[in-house]
Amino acid sequence: MKMDYRVAWWRRWISRPLIRGGLRAIFRLLAPVTITGRENVPRRQAYLVAINHVSLFDPPFVGVFWPEQLEAMGAVDIWSKPGQNILARLWGGIKVHRGEYDRAMFEKVLAALRAGYPLLIAPEGGRSHAPGMRRARPGVAYLAEESGVPVVPVGIVGTTDDFWHKASRGQRPRLEMHIGQPIHLPPVEGRGAARREARQRNADLVMQKIAELLPEDYRGVYGDSPKTRQ
Repeated sequence: MKMDYRVAWWRRWISRPLIRGGLRAIFRLLAPVTITGRENVPRRQAYLVAINHVSLFDPPFVGVFWPEQLEAMGAVDIWSKPGQNILARLWGGIKVHRGEYDRAMFEKVLAALRAGYPLLIAPEGGRSHAPGMRRARPGVAYLAEESGVPVVPVGIVGTTDDFWHKASRGQRPRLEMHIGQPIHLPPVEGRGAARREARQRNADLVMQKIAELLPEDYRGVYGDSPKTRQ
């Protein structure tokens, strides 16, 4: 029996619009904001938004400036951290238990995608705390395989751990979001180890597409990707 996924009416029509408007204003007050590639966003359908994940500022930045509301995945401890827990509860999201296979979490994510909701995911599985990307985990490839939805690669620049330190002192560090064209990942074939390797290749492909949207010092282990943005 497949799980149903619905967003509470008060989140969709009250708390999320308020969060989006309020945080957009704060981000623009603190920093110049540049967004490119809005024309690449699919509309009125499910898709995965895959980002590089440097700090805790990435998901709010993407979530409030994205053209439509996104469902989000987040580490379960966010719901208990002061400050972050308020935003998490008002926005809503899918809790992730890091470091373990969570079948219920995957089922909930797939239910959201099957219900037509776009969803934000960080393929690295956690914050890098530095601009350079780490190798992706295969989860993004599994979700794309099981749901059949496209993946939209997004490169984020400027959301480093010291963003608030700089911004609160009037330095106005630049924030950038570069949205790439949606991609459909190659079919995953084989069984056992062969299947796991195919998923990892697809996850790496997503990260390579993100790397193409980033400056060289943000690419990390995906530094061999061709530079497409000056």
